[in-house]
Amino acid sequence: MPQTFLLSLFFFLLSLPLQAQREGFSVSPVPDAVFQRMKGKSYKSGCTVPRSELRYVRVLHHTLEGKVKHGEIVCHRRIANDLLEIFQELFRARYPIAQIRLIDDFDADDTRSMEANNTSCFNFRRVKGSRSLSKHALGLAIDINPLFNPHVSQGGARVNPAAGRAYADRRKNFPHKLSASDLCVKLFKAHGFRWGGDWRHSKDYQHFEK
Repeated sequence: MPQTFLLSLFFFLLSLPLQAQREGFSVSPVPDAVFQRMKGKSYKSGCTVPRSELRYVRVLHHTLEGKVKHGEIVCHRRIANDLLEIFQELFRARYPIAQIRLIDDFDADDTRSMEANNTSCFNFRRVKGSRSLSKHALGLAIDINPLFNPHVSQGGARVNPAAGRAYADRRKNFPHKLSASDLCVKLFKAHGFRWGGDWRHSKDYQHFEK
């Protein structure tokens, strides 16, 4: 058997795992089946964001247990490629993310999604206690491992989700804590996102927005 053929076969087989990884990551317009899941939940009646402005992002990620899982994200088209590149880097680094599911799997209930430690992006809603639209409503914000990285306000008196109170004191060391030195935070900042952990009057450790 010619040596050139064997070398070609070797490099072909070597490329298969990388090809499989690339196939786990994609950006597309929101498919009809996905949009049906969103209607009446994250894509509520009166939503002012055109469906055409949203993108469906498929990613691979490592779970907290080290397993490889598929993840789904709906976001604004402006950040779709950013998210694709960030999650590719996180996957290569084996960065642990509990789960990445559409918030529609939780009936678009932000608290339920956070308590399940679910990473999510688009959800047409207003900022809690405000008339202003959240950046999530525009598909321009994403929350990462939110149970371990809660929103802490009022000097620590208020923690959202409440189930994440054990992780509100950031002086403590615990796994999966987002901090300034964390790879995830560095990647999002490198792509021009603002991190809620840098906010002055409250700290939203799970939150990245652009």
